[in-house]
Amino acid sequence: MSSRSLHTPAPDAAALRARLDRAAKAAAAANTDALLVAPGSDLRYLLGQAGGSFERLTTLVIPAEGTPALVVPKLEAPGYADVPTDDLGVEVLTWVDGDDPYRLVADRLGKPGRIAVSDFTPALHVLSLRAAFGDAEQTLAGPIVRELRMRKDAAEIEALRKAGAAIDRVHARMGEWLRAGRTEAEVGADITAAIVEEGHTHADFVIVGSGPNGASPHHDVSERVIERGDVVVIDIGGPVPEGYNSDSTRTYSIGEPRDADVAETYAVLQRAQQAAVDAVRPGATAESIDKAARDVIDAAGFGEYFIHRTGHGIGLDVHEEPYIIKGNALPLEAGMAFSVEPGIYQPGRWGARIEDIVLVTDSGVESVNTRPHELVVLDA
Repeated sequence: MSSRSLHTPAPDAAALRARLDRAAKAAAAANTDALLVAPGSDLRYLLGQAGGSFERLTTLVIPAEGTPALVVPKLEAPGYADVPTDDLGVEVLTWVDGDDPYRLVADRLGKPGRIAVSDFTPALHVLSLRAAFGDAEQTLAGPIVRELRMRKDAAEIEALRKAGAAIDRVHARMGEWLRAGRTEAEVGADITAAIVEEGHTHADFVIVGSGPNGASPHHDVSERVIERGDVVVIDIGGPVPEGYNSDSTRTYSIGEPRDADVAETYAVLQRAQQAAVDAVRPGATAESIDKAARDVIDAAGFGEYFIHRTGHGIGLDVHEEPYIIKGNALPLEAGMAFSVEPGIYQPGRWGARIEDIVLVTDSGVESVNTRPHELVVLDA
């Protein structure tokens, strides 16, 4: 176990209060009377505490005008004891079994014309809220909240840098575990332990895609025995104590690759990933970054083997806005963070991917991952 602290720090009350104020203003600008924020990453962003989603309703009610309220079952309220609700100006409304929490929320807001509910609110609660609010229009809160979360503040950026450095340390140790004769699952178990050792609270995902399994971008691990000459895709990540996530992919070879086309194909992938990173700057569109990578791969004749978007936003969630994909004309702004991860996948043979998390800066781009991009040849 690493000596690095794994306590769970939260933003200070001033930062959280500012986020709550911005959320209320964003709701008003969207002609929405209130946001109803369920437990999860949105709640952690706004209160510093993610909570848990159960059959009993917990929701943060943020009116466009008025005092926010945390509606929570009385038996769950101790889990929010560390939230500085007084400093945040958030009223806590508890309820007990037998009460109607949906009516409690509805009574709190009066007769709103439009409410926005967190994207991942369970249907159990969505339908009950709809019944309680009668004729009120009910929409998703995602389009409102994502406008706040896409632009990271200084503390969030520092947490992403910390996460990037932690996962880089894991990749630097890959030679300890990745070798011929071991199964993907055995290697994955060692990587999972190292992710925690190097400063994460836990491993969120571990992909060990060896040989033909590397051609499946979301392969997990299997009992396949890794062989000499295999190309192996390692995609790993998880949250650091602040809640912000790492996500980095590197591609390895167990001894010299058995397939003669690996070096030439991998060189195309390197150029594509670098072209996309080089294209990142304020004002560039999300889709232009995707195009920069895709143009290189298409020109080399591998377009049919690049089968996913070039990247996804990252923060309290591994996948969040902005998405780096054709059709997303969103202009990039300083403070946005996302992956740049083109891949080339040849079914039945092998695959490769290179992934860094990058930050949009005032003048360009910063990568939080600094491990080499070359194909890493390990001793077999």
